[in-house]
This record gives sequence, C-alpha cells and structure tokens, in this order.
Amino acid sequence: MSAKLFSANCRVFKHFKSCAGRHTSSFSTGTAALASVKLKGRSFLTLKDFSSDEIKKLLWVSADLKHRIKEKNEHLPLLQGKSIAMIFEKRSTRTRMSTETGFALLGGHPCFLTSQDIHLGVNESSTDTARVLSGLCDIVLARVYSHSTLEELAKEASIPIINGLSDMYHPIQILADFLTLQEHYGSLNGLTVSWIGDGNNVLHSFMMTAPKLGVHLKIATPKGYDPDNSVIQEAQRLSEKHGTQLVLTTDPLEAACDSNVLVTDTWVSMGQEEEKKKRLKDFAGYQITMQTGSVAKPDWTFLHCLPRKMEEVDDQVFYSSRSLVFPEAENRKWTIMGLMVSLLTDYSPKMPMMKF
Repeated sequence: MSAKLFSANCRVFKHFKSCAGRHTSSFSTGTAALASVKLKGRSFLTLKDFSSDEIKKLLWVSADLKHRIKEKNEHLPLLQGKSIAMIFEKRSTRTRMSTETGFALLGGHPCFLTSQDIHLGVNESSTDTARVLSGLCDIVLARVYSHSTLEELAKEASIPIINGLSDMYHPIQILADFLTLQEHYGSLNGLTVSWIGDGNNVLHSFMMTAPKLGVHLKIATPKGYDPDNSVIQEAQRLSEKHGTQLVLTTDPLEAACDSNVLVTDTWVSMGQEEEKKKRLKDFAGYQITMQTGSVAKPDWTFLHCLPRKMEEVDDQVFYSSRSLVFPEAENRKWTIMGLMVSLLTDYSPKMPMMKF
C-alpha cells in the first residue's frame, strides 16, 4: 500500500502491517485438516455461516471436479439417483445453466420451477413447500427476492437449501470469484480486492468471505448506497480476527489504489428499474476504466458477475486481457457442482490441495 493518506470520507477498519508482499496472517491449514472438513447435510444460505476451512474445502472440491471432468475427461456420476428442485423467482442465465447442467453432468436430475410453476407463499406457504420438496428431492436451490424466504425454507426442510441469490446475499457467485482468482494468481492470501459500485448482495457476500481467505477488501460506494450496517459490523469483526484490511470510501480511485482486483456489478438490479435515472446520476464517476486501473497494482485484473452494462465498465477493460469475467462465469458451474457434491456426499478431492 502506498503512503497516500486516506481521505476524510474513508473508513479504515484494519491496516496492513506491510505492503512489501501479498502475505498477511499465516494460513497453515494442511491437507489432512481440510480433508476432514465435512459439509454433508448443511444448507448454504450465506458464507457468514462458513469458516475459513469450510470455504477452502468448497473451493478445493470445485477445483478437483473441474480438473477431473474438464481436463482429464473423467466420468463422475457422484449424484446419480439424486434430484434437485430449482426455484427461480428471478430469471438468470448463469445460475440456471450452471446448476442444471452441472447437476446433470454429475448424474442427477434437475427440475426447474419458475414463479409460474410454484408461487412461494402465495398458493402454498413456504413451510408447506419446504416439507413437500423434502420428500420429493434431495436438495433445493432457490433464487428469491427476500432472504427470509430462504430462511423459512431451510428451517422447515429436512434437505439442504442453497441460496441461488437473495436480496441480502449471493454466496454462490463469490465461490466462483475466488476460484477464478486462485487460478489466476496461484493463491489468495494477501490479495487486495476493490469493489466499486453498489452496496448490494454480491458485495455483502464478498464481505463475509474475503477476510476468511486473507483477502483485503476496499469498498467504494456512492453516499446512500452503502452496504448493510450489520454486514459492515460483521466484516469489521472478521477483518480484525483474520488480520486483513477493510476500507469503506466514496472515492473509486481511493478504493482502486494498489489493488490487485477491481470488481463491479450492475447498478440497477431487477426490481429497481424505476430508480434507474436517479441511480445512473448517483453513480456518475464510478465506471471502471483503464484510468481506474492506472492506480491499481501492475497485475490488476477485473471481475463482473454479469450481465454487464456499459456504464459500469467500458469495453476497453471488459474485453481486455485483464478481464477474467468469462472464466469467472464458467467457474459458476464448477463451484456450484463442488457445493452440491459437498452438501450431498462425503466426497474427498483427489488432486493436491491448492495453495490458499
């Protein structure tokens, strides 16, 4: 980190001890320790509920499945005879395709349910839906508006529930992001990720995960678009526990300074269309360009969970060699596969553990 002073509108919760390298707190978890981590039967609503070792195990399983299936062309029917109910209140290309094709590739049967097929809490209560699906399938992925819907499903179901996106969190996206960064940089510990955009559900999941992987997080949001205060408090606690830095500012360049990774997302999510004109005005100056990257580390890269709009990032960055958005999108498949296998089986990776 440079000697540049932080501005008055910047909150710094934890500082680096040194910027000579990318290493912060020591991550000494060995292969045997991670191999002993068991996640079978768990629900996956938020990464807040998962420890450092549990997140690393999910990434390891995902990388292992990708290696064995994509690179070695192995046939792994690990979920043969199992089925997944996929509930979608909100449309999605990546979440549907990654889950549906991934579950089928593992030998299972995916069942896609739109809001026309299943009206959660309307023609049947979430409680009843959870109990019915528990007797008909092995796992549920639900992409919903309200996070409380997921909590009710998880409370009443006897099978694992996966958060495919809610208003509060998007944890399956973050698994893909960190697998992509691990593949690109070779390790995660000591990286600095800068979020430039809205204080939304994707950011909330970054905040619940980055410190546990030794990743520093710098966040720039316009005034009035801050992340949820309870998430900030928990991220501050995690930052202090794991010895990482958490910075909140309203200045995009301040957030990008000395960063390895620049990340943004849509400024106008589904359900916010009426706010579009105001939001575009409020986010003026937040577009990620090569000028934004000019203050980042020489090896800086770019992530976006897609779909992308021009106002969020220009073509020069989005289609550049620094952009990891398409490997990131592909990794949605491998990480959801790793997650589903981990929640439904006692699978142990065959490839050596990655360096975290």
